[in-house]
Amino acid sequence: MDFPYAVEHEFPLFLAPMSGVSESPFRLLCRRFGADVVVSEFISAVGVARGVEHLLEDMRFEAVERPIGIQLYGADATIMARAASMVTETCKPDFIDINFGCPVKKVVRNNGGSGCLKDLGLVQAILRAVRAATHLPVTVKIRSGWDETQRDPVTIARRCRDAGAQALTLHARSRTQMFSGKANWDEIARVVEALDIPVIGNGDITTAADVVAMRGHTGCAGVMIARGAFGNPWIFAQAQDVIAGRPMRRDAGPEERFAVALEHARLALRLQGDTRKTALEFRKHFGWYTKGVPGAAQLRERLFQIESMQQAEAIFAAYLAGSAVEQAA
Repeated sequence: MDFPYAVEHEFPLFLAPMSGVSESPFRLLCRRFGADVVVSEFISAVGVARGVEHLLEDMRFEAVERPIGIQLYGADATIMARAASMVTETCKPDFIDINFGCPVKKVVRNNGGSGCLKDLGLVQAILRAVRAATHLPVTVKIRSGWDETQRDPVTIARRCRDAGAQALTLHARSRTQMFSGKANWDEIARVVEALDIPVIGNGDITTAADVVAMRGHTGCAGVMIARGAFGNPWIFAQAQDVIAGRPMRRDAGPEERFAVALEHARLALRLQGDTRKTALEFRKHFGWYTKGVPGAAQLRERLFQIESMQQAEAIFAAYLAGSAVEQAA
């Protein structure tokens, strides 16, 4: 089943849109390590329509990130259409993605994100309006329902397809589950069977083996990786190896992890500004990159206090020097 935009591999891997994570520096890294498609952080359609300046920064991307989608959220079809038209003209992404999945309170309290799932008429009105406002492909990301009493991903997916969605990603949890419990991959399989557009599976992908397992379990056309990519862009390369039947590249050791963490940091400084604010916001990434290394807790404690990227570089260098001394002894 063909995607409405070009993808490199027959079974593409997607980096999920995640607020404060799926920024251009991380998207660039994930593309380099094998992600086929990336999507921006979710962007407020109201903000775009009002011309809020900082959102232009959030939507900016490098040419090497393509194919890239800009993801919009909102609960007013007219405003969503206006925003889609502006994004099409100003940013020229490869597709527009509509967020019907975000469970965060500040989004759903205005019926945005997964809040729209309580009103499938609104979902369809938004989709139709956006399709009419742009020549770009329009895709959607949904959850399985608002709550357990309104959990019907097949009906939601069919309504999205009927209103013009050209590909659909299902995170197989309800909104009220947030990120707890298990994603129900059986629901992805049912949606795949029900639709004649590409269905991308999402939920509980933390290893390359999970990618292959989801493909086999659901028959999905691609897999979207979210929290499993935190501090771990190698997951895409490892999954591409397994899908292609090659020996899987090894897990990154401390030296490689720290080198990529610092490369990520330098990209952030270049693209987001060499400021204290950039360094402070990057602390979380350093925490993720150190996961699983010996002495990670103490290392994170020091990294969470940095005020500049140079301090982080010195902390990593000291750690590696100490490890080398221990090994020599």
